[in-house]
Amino acid sequence: MARKVFIAATGQDCGKTTTSLSLIHLALKKYRRVGFIKPVGPKPSPYKNFWVDKDAALVAKVFDLEDDIRLMSPVVVQPGDTRKVIDGIVTREQLERQLIKACKELEESCDFLIIEGAGHSGVGSVLGLSNARVARLLEAPVMVVSGGGIGHVIDDVSMNLALYKMEGAEVRIVMPNKLIAEKRARTLEYMGKAFAHENFIVHGGFNYSPILAGPTLQHVAKLFDVSLRASQEQARQIIKHIQLAAASTEKVVEILKNSTLLLVNSSRNELLVMLATLHHIPEYAEKLSGVLISGANPIAKLTQQVLDDSQLPFMRTEQLTSKVFKTVTRDVSKITAEDHEKISLVKSLAEQELDFDLIDSQLG
Repeated sequence: MARKVFIAATGQDCGKTTTSLSLIHLALKKYRRVGFIKPVGPKPSPYKNFWVDKDAALVAKVFDLEDDIRLMSPVVVQPGDTRKVIDGIVTREQLERQLIKACKELEESCDFLIIEGAGHSGVGSVLGLSNARVARLLEAPVMVVSGGGIGHVIDDVSMNLALYKMEGAEVRIVMPNKLIAEKRARTLEYMGKAFAHENFIVHGGFNYSPILAGPTLQHVAKLFDVSLRASQEQARQIIKHIQLAAASTEKVVEILKNSTLLLVNSSRNELLVMLATLHHIPEYAEKLSGVLISGANPIAKLTQQVLDDSQLPFMRTEQLTSKVFKTVTRDVSKITAEDHEKISLVKSLAEQELDFDLIDSQLG
């Protein structure tokens, strides 16, 4: 039977999928056959002629596990499924059997199995399949990934622990993630003190990385459901800064930071022409990842021609600039299989910042 770990989280956007990718990468250095399963998938994604969870599809593509994809996503939650369970059309026992059967098959063919939960401990309760219950059904030791910080993180972990204890699932590791580098040692020290009475270890995850947190141009285009005029390489470029072009043309150009997505109102024809021209200069091409043009006013015909003839990546939405800025800055970028730079960075950081042997030693 495979060694296994259930990757849980205290909430959204803690870095659970990044942690799963990291552990698969590190486990492959020690174990020959490493597998992955997302027992309850709340994010359905079409895969060939069937549906799987988006995270299962990501892992399958990154680590060439596509032969096991059906087992990797046994319960995919479609719109209306929760009502079917509550109405008794689909039984909770039926769903339990599906995920237990899939997990057992993977355990038989793997030496190490990563089981990824779906959010905080209570997610899936409406199906009778909370993360805590699934961890217990699959008899998997739990790693809880939390945010960085001290006070609110301790509160979040404590609240989640209650359900795992109630369900009889055993938490072995708590991993504070997205840590501020200069506060890392202090954060882990106080987290360790706060949970000294518990039967798990506190092990630090990744330091906060603006590259991992930053979206790509193709991600932003999908976010607004608009077409992107860019090369494949440009589309995958990671955005490190998002700036609003509210100042004069000269000032906007002057304050550009490295790898910036610039939000420009469609009425700023003179600025758009200037940016298209400057993008031919390597210094500015490095600073300007691309332009998101917003607003209801049409772009002048000559300006559009200059943009089309340039190498400047751009996309266009008629949404208000203020709304666009709010949407982009609030969005949390998720890793996709096409984000090769991010995935390479995740693997590299995992080797530097995670102690796999320590983690593995807690799972026996």
